Amino acid sequence: MSSHQITGNPSHDANSFTGQPPSTPGHDPLAIVEKDPTLYNDDLAPLPHRERKWGAFEIFNVWSNDIQSLFGYTLAATLFITSGLNGWWVMAGIVLAGVIVMFLVNLTGKPSVKYGIPYPVMARASMGVRGAQFPALIRGIVAIFWYGVQTYFASTAIALLITAVTGYSGGATVLGMSAIGWLSYLIVAVFQVSLFLRGIEWIKRYLNWAAPMVYVVMIALMIAIWIKAGSGLLAGLGDVFAGGGGTGGISAFVAVVGTMVAYFAAVIINYGDFSRFVTTERGMRRGNLLGLPVSLAVFSFLALVITAGTGVLYGEALTNPADIVERVDNVWLTVIAALTFFAATVGINLVANFIPPAYDLANLMPSKISFRVGGVITAVIAFGIGALWVAVISNMGIAKFVDTLGAVLAPLYGIMVIDYYLLRKQRLRVQELFSAKPDGTYYYTKGWNLKALAAFGIASVFSIATVWVPALEDMTGFAWLIGAAIGALLHFVFMGRRAPAVHADAH
Repeated sequence: MSSHQITGNPSHDANSFTGQPPSTPGHDPLAIVEKDPTLYNDDLAPLPHRERKWGAFEIFNVWSNDIQSLFGYTLAATLFITSGLNGWWVMAGIVLAGVIVMFLVNLTGKPSVKYGIPYPVMARASMGVRGAQFPALIRGIVAIFWYGVQTYFASTAIALLITAVTGYSGGATVLGMSAIGWLSYLIVAVFQVSLFLRGIEWIKRYLNWAAPMVYVVMIALMIAIWIKAGSGLLAGLGDVFAGGGGTGGISAFVAVVGTMVAYFAAVIINYGDFSRFVTTERGMRRGNLLGLPVSLAVFSFLALVITAGTGVLYGEALTNPADIVERVDNVWLTVIAALTFFAATVGINLVANFIPPAYDLANLMPSKISFRVGGVITAVIAFGIGALWVAVISNMGIAKFVDTLGAVLAPLYGIMVIDYYLLRKQRLRVQELFSAKPDGTYYYTKGWNLKALAAFGIASVFSIATVWVPALEDMTGFAWLIGAAIGALLHFVFMGRRAPAVHADAH
């Protein structure tokens, strides 16, 4: 059996799509028989169907937490004010972006629902059982960096709360943070790690609580501003909604869509880390529908109304939630708002920046690094990044280096998707995803698929250029989509438009 063609009788057995012997009554066909310690641990193993408890509500909350960040609010509000488009067109662009992202994550989520595997294991099919460490490491580095940065921003909400209650701002600063700032940073860091160490069930409970709570507070804030602004809100809403009077044209609309797609780019590739917990593909799709275009539209509308209200009350439209809270002369409202910002930022940090690197690091050394250990490593490294963010890192230009790594995830997404859907016809030999045998389906050349690496390398030239070449910066999120398409096309061509044959899927 070569690395490019697997032969066998198509009528061999009903479980041949998993690459294991015929099952006996009560045996889980996804259970791994031969466990290579360099590729397997319990956290990376296919999740049995009986242990999957997530449905549409949990997926809805994953996306809602990803949307409900301080940056997400500012982004949505700013698009209405600065895009030069009529508000209806801005809303249409935001919803269209949600539909595009929904389509992309439906593609990456489906195989993880079917086989119960996280993103690093799924990547082994296209990149090789060893080669998959490369994309997982890139995704992990990006996530760890932004985990530290988001931890710092979450701590500013706690600092705001402490200052509002005590009236003490913290005095002198060390590395750009006052005593209150450092205390707040420690509180957030410890809270996130404590929640993570309780396991995925506790994370699910937090996400299920945080997302609805943030919406309740936003609606309450909208009503409070509406009451205070009175009839002037409708006029202010009309001014903000009018934008540039529709003068932005098609290029402005494309920019709105691209910007919102880029906002979700980091989670698109490793969405399987979450969909593997879902009981059915239908539940995943419903959750994606409600959590992306629907939730995104609701969140954007609330941000629009609140922003319009601030324009009436304070003479200028405030797009930063922290600025809004600072203008409110009410301690209890400040406390509630600060807690809401904290909950929202921790939510997106768990979804986009904590869970993914925990799996990615576990994939590097499965025998030594579990999901929990990977999370602890993530937290320790990220703690230093967040602690040095204000005084050092934010002034170094390192964010552009991290953006470069994030950009090259696009070709990897395209390679993974085209490999699964067009080359492998949605069939995987699950057993061989955990096998380092030289004749294994996904062993290729010493565990690396050199053709996939070639496709990635060429496509990455474009992706990297979108970060560093000024002429390409205006492409925003569409650069990510184009990079994914280039990677997919090259992989399809280099692989000879076909992948190693697998037996028919009995499911």
